[in-house]
Amino acid sequence: MKLFIFGLGYSAAFFARRQIGRGHELRGTVRSREKADVLTAAGIDARIFNGDEQDSRIKTDIADCEGLLISVPPGDGGDPVLRTYKEQIVTAKNLRWIGYLSTIGVYGDHSGKWVDENTPANPTNERSRRRAKVESGWLSLTTKTNAAIHVFRLAGIYGPGQNQLVQIARGTARRLIKPDQVFNRIHVEDIARVLEASIGKPRHGAIYNVTDNEPAPPQDAVSFAAQLCGVPPPLEVKIEDAALTEMGRSFYEENKRVRNRLIQDELGVTLAYPTYREGLSALKAAGDGNADAGKVDRLG
Repeated sequence: MKLFIFGLGYSAAFFARRQIGRGHELRGTVRSREKADVLTAAGIDARIFNGDEQDSRIKTDIADCEGLLISVPPGDGGDPVLRTYKEQIVTAKNLRWIGYLSTIGVYGDHSGKWVDENTPANPTNERSRRRAKVESGWLSLTTKTNAAIHVFRLAGIYGPGQNQLVQIARGTARRLIKPDQVFNRIHVEDIARVLEASIGKPRHGAIYNVTDNEPAPPQDAVSFAAQLCGVPPPLEVKIEDAALTEMGRSFYEENKRVRNRLIQDELGVTLAYPTYREGLSALKAAGDGNADAGKVDRLG
């Protein structure tokens, strides 16, 4: 299968490596020549895309590809991919699958209650409002293209080199406490599993929550990581006393439990890491949390 990925960041790069290992032809975009050179060395023909202007090679790639994954965040002007290449995507004759990576942040705050794919989007911050708007932009193409368009709403992403074990090893982990706060998470490998299952079973206009099975307090994952590393957990810090960035604080302003039954019932996905405990245990066994933790091999 010929795949093209807009935005080879952490999650998309992990997915890309799996597809190359399965013999698929893959090309994608990054934002700098340095990253493009790294991709070339890894056997991926990379293009530079900053959302400014069309590239004739990318236009050809879109025309040739069978699967298209968009992992580029929206900006002030909306989705740079739709803005720049909408016409080429709509008219691509070989294209049969399109996936857009979004966020469960589009649901907004539900005071710890459960939400699923039938819950209306109600974003509470500008970043999530942009995501919801771009989701609608992609789904509006369902009447204009034969390719099956999918939206994947991702929970908090973790995986090799990007997890609480690494934070413990670096001494940067914190146990932030906000009563009754919970988060869903998702291991980057399970994101790839969901995307692969969707490619094998496309459904036009589908929306999937891509999360683990257990929404849990953030401090619990940090404590478990410390236990795996054989060190005491960091001291607790009340959320009001934490010096958080605006983005970090926005995460704690929303509280919800996100159901993932659709990826299991419809796509037949069995999560490799149904909770943070399985995920962190496997990452520790693979070497994360050691003295040199955090050295992650990224394609993007």
